[in-house]
Amino acid sequence: MRAHLGDRLVVESPATGGTRRDGEVVGLHHEDGTPPYDVRWSDTDEVTLVFPGPDAHIRQVEHGRPGTTRGSSRRDTGEAQAVSAVAPPAGTPRPGDIGRRVADARRRHGLSREETARRARISPGYLAYLEEQPADPGVATLLNLAAALGTTATALRGADAGLPPGQGHALLHPRLHDLGPEECRRLLSTHGVGRIAVSTPDGHPVVVPVNYEVVDEAIVLRTAPDSVPAAAVGTEVAFEVDHVDEAMSQGWSVLAVGPANVVTEPDAVRGLAHRAHTEPWAGGAREMWVEIRPTRLTGRRITPADQ
Repeated sequence: MRAHLGDRLVVESPATGGTRRDGEVVGLHHEDGTPPYDVRWSDTDEVTLVFPGPDAHIRQVEHGRPGTTRGSSRRDTGEAQAVSAVAPPAGTPRPGDIGRRVADARRRHGLSREETARRARISPGYLAYLEEQPADPGVATLLNLAAALGTTATALRGADAGLPPGQGHALLHPRLHDLGPEECRRLLSTHGVGRIAVSTPDGHPVVVPVNYEVVDEAIVLRTAPDSVPAAAVGTEVAFEVDHVDEAMSQGWSVLAVGPANVVTEPDAVRGLAHRAHTEPWAGGAREMWVEIRPTRLTGRRITPADQ
């Protein structure tokens, strides 16, 4: 038995006159199209891993002519079109946690849905469904997606969300690169989450995570007047951003050092509020803008020795 993405798996009932079950093949686990398959059943709209038995057969779709099958009747053709429509219904998307992580990893790698689906050996329509609707793909599909996106099934499920990064194995032959100022500025990007290190009024050092923007080469963040980051105003502070690729045991960090000042000029405040990409994750009233203008910018990257 061999199948292509979009073909239909039909299971005949052993009872005479009994109903059959059918669904679309949305995931392959072998390049030659042999079982098992991920099948999206027409009666439940669920996707399961299937090892076809003797009562099952493949109805092959003529690839390049969506919705038609070899030797099928008009009724079968219409049925195939209905089953193969795996795109979610119209309306506001309600992506599940796995879908959000898959979409985020795909965008970070600059991959289209079509290319990601090809690498993971699933249909683009099913990938769209995973990203836009609450879904729980099978283990094999999750492993294929993780391999296609250079991550792990654990990370896509979010099972490591409560753990600090960097618990993977270190590279056998790591290489530490010093980053130049331009590369550091590029990695800081325009917005994200970083850490600011300040000395509080009682003299104790404190490091806290904050949402930040980069505007006109200044690192800016929103906070509250009585917060720890507000204590940075009028002092020299350190601000650090990093990224860890757990699957590849690689990463980078950028450290910016410079004076922190509060932004008070009304036009500047309005401009910052207009350009803000995200609300502070901590929530609450945080309308005090603090800017850090780096006087020193350094960074390092860990890669395999042959890169």
